[in-house]
Amino acid sequence: MSAPENLFKTRLKSGDTLIGLWLALGDASAAELASRIGFDWLVIDGEHGPNELRDVLAQLRAVGANSQPVVRLRDDDRARIKQVLDLGAQTLLIPMIETADQAREAVRSVLYPPQGVRGIGATLARASGHGAFADYLTTANDQICLLLQVESRAGLDALDDILAVEGVDGVFIGPSDLAADMGHLGQPGAAPVQEAIRAAIPRIREAGKAAGILTTDLALARDYAAMGVAFLAVGSDVGVLSAGLRRLRSEF
Repeated sequence: MSAPENLFKTRLKSGDTLIGLWLALGDASAAELASRIGFDWLVIDGEHGPNELRDVLAQLRAVGANSQPVVRLRDDDRARIKQVLDLGAQTLLIPMIETADQAREAVRSVLYPPQGVRGIGATLARASGHGAFADYLTTANDQICLLLQVESRAGLDALDDILAVEGVDGVFIGPSDLAADMGHLGQPGAAPVQEAIRAAIPRIREAGKAAGILTTDLALARDYAAMGVAFLAVGSDVGVLSAGLRRLRSEF
């Protein structure tokens, strides 16, 4: 039996805009609830969310087949990447990528030899159905989806080189960090930041990669979708819960 098909990776090639939600609470019940709403993909946030390995595992189980989980790592640490893959994550989002060398090493981290250097241990883990997927080792590479997060001026300067790295499936523009790096802290909607983003998205698409971004500005989200962004996050569990509670409280 082969590695399970990565439906997120398959659908990235469809030309549709996949709509996602950020899971930052680190809570399996919140993840399960969100998974039943109809979002195409859900980010389990291991960079800013309070998530350790068992928290990620619990949320992967909670989401199940209801939606497509994307795990954002805290950095490009090879050992942590290996562990998250062994948990059964098939789509990874790695933040703060600024060079083609970083991108190449990330690719090596997610793939088994000879294409990469991922350690051999998943046959004992959830990724292989605890050994039930007999052909996991020989089929896993094809089902891994690697998304790299570019969120600085240095990253944008190196974008074409990053896009040229074989094994990178998509590039996610991080608007908040990019805004801060450009001198517009807390203002991702600032004109210079938006100009940089709007210049980057076509470059990503022209390179044959999937472009992604997060925004809670629905007008901006529609603009990005019209530009052909392949994976678009439109909010977070924290933001939706907070807004709903404030709205409810304001009624009374």
